[in-house]
Amino acid sequence: MPRFPHFTRTKGLTGPKQHTALTAAALTVLAVGTPVAYATLGNESPSASRPAASSVAVRGKAYIETRLFFGTERPDGGVTVTDRQFLAFIDEEVTPRFPNGLTIKDGRGQWRDSKGVIERERSYELTLLYPASEARVRDAQIERIRDAYEKAYAQDSVARLEEHTTADF
Repeated sequence: MPRFPHFTRTKGLTGPKQHTALTAAALTVLAVGTPVAYATLGNESPSASRPAASSVAVRGKAYIETRLFFGTERPDGGVTVTDRQFLAFIDEEVTPRFPNGLTIKDGRGQWRDSKGVIERERSYELTLLYPASEARVRDAQIERIRDAYEKAYAQDSVARLEEHTTADF
């Protein structure tokens, strides 16, 4: 989607992705039998592997990546949210709060409703990336976005996922 360029390049992994990547790297290194695995996992390492760990360049600044998940089906049975409506919502509610950029992905999602029924629907994933130093201000803005969507389109919720990362532009 050229209208919403993707700028959320990260140089480091965080959260579950980091754990999986580090575990895979450690298993590969352990299979070869070198002591570098200690440095890779961040545990106490033998003095021989310390210089190798300190030679890795650290790039980027502390950022927070927030992802919001917007459903399009209305619990009240109304007409689903259209692409045009969603993009208008982005223009009115999100862009003024995050004018430096954002990323939108189309998706399909599912969740269990309050009656235990699995609901499947077309969805959107919105990615916002901002300096960690702005976390307090951005938190309030993101909550206003979530509330606005829930009210405008009769949604039960808008899911929010956050990860601390580094970014370099």
